[in-house]
Amino acid sequence: MYKVSLQGKTFEIDEKEISNNSSLNISEISNDFYQVAANGKNYSIIVDKVDSQQKEITLKINGEKKVLQIEEPIDVLLKNMGLDLKAMQKAEPIKAPMPGMILKILVEPGQQIEKGQGVLILEAMKMENVLKSSAAATVKAIKVSEKSAVEKGAILVELV
Repeated sequence: MYKVSLQGKTFEIDEKEISNNSSLNISEISNDFYQVAANGKNYSIIVDKVDSQQKEITLKINGEKKVLQIEEPIDVLLKNMGLDLKAMQKAEPIKAPMPGMILKILVEPGQQIEKGQGVLILEAMKMENVLKSSAAATVKAIKVSEKSAVEKGAILVELV
């Protein structure tokens, strides 16, 4: 049993129910393209993006983009136990790994950033180091300015 959330509505999907449903016909046309016939209607479905980290699947259904949130049985069990892993993943502030000078700030407060996205460039020991976000987050505050010197461990950017 899986739970799929789409635009605030949650649906439960049982694999056995899908395989036993004679009014549902799924044909794989190519690797990421499917034709689905259900309840007398036909749908063209393209798998646009799969984000296993965020447990999201982006589909184009008859040309309209839809983002689905997937909850596997273990996710439901953990949530029922009060252990929501997504809520527990906290974006850590970006700190200076070594003393240096801020060359360039690549983000601004309020900006949404992705995991691995460059946030600022720190020059240390005559090398430019791009400091990246450890998680998808929103920039809460920038605690430094360009051309300023920073010490090791100083908080440079706060994320939420």
